[in-house]
Amino acid sequence: MKLRLAGLQEESIVDGPGIRLALYVQGCPHRCPGCHNPETHDPEGGWETDTGEVISIIDRNSRRNGSYMIDGITISGGEPFEQAAPLALLAAEITGRGLNLVFYSGYTFEQLLERSLVEREVRVLLETGWLLVDGPFVESRKDLSLSYRGSSNQRLVVLAPSLAEGEAVEWDRNMGSSEEDGLVG
Repeated sequence: MKLRLAGLQEESIVDGPGIRLALYVQGCPHRCPGCHNPETHDPEGGWETDTGEVISIIDRNSRRNGSYMIDGITISGGEPFEQAAPLALLAAEITGRGLNLVFYSGYTFEQLLERSLVEREVRVLLETGWLLVDGPFVESRKDLSLSYRGSSNQRLVVLAPSLAEGEAVEWDRNMGSSEEDGLVG
């Protein structure tokens, strides 16, 4: 299935816990003032690829001696939930390889939960993800001391318990890794 990308970073330590392959999707309706990735806003920018090619890139760039050298994949943007259908297919492939998923979204968990009632692929993404960094970047709340996010309104939401409880459950380092939380593969 076709997907529009803005970029790919093979090894990142700033896009979620651990060493991650970061995938940046193209297109964002939020257009937050002060956004870290304003080049991703235009839905016609970047380049078109397909989910199979992305999996090949993940496998080629992150696998050595039969095991992955990364902790997981981060899908950021742009706005990932604007390309929910191809990303749902990609997410199934990623979690099938035993890798965890972190999503960045300008939507809040509550907005995505509401949207998932009518968009099945949004629900699939929420169900396959480990963490969601949610909410728009708010320049007046910018805080460089925060882990994995840019403004104090954004949250690190652990998706499995949040979906089970129907409300956002925030992650902290004391919760452990995704494997310890039983949230991977």
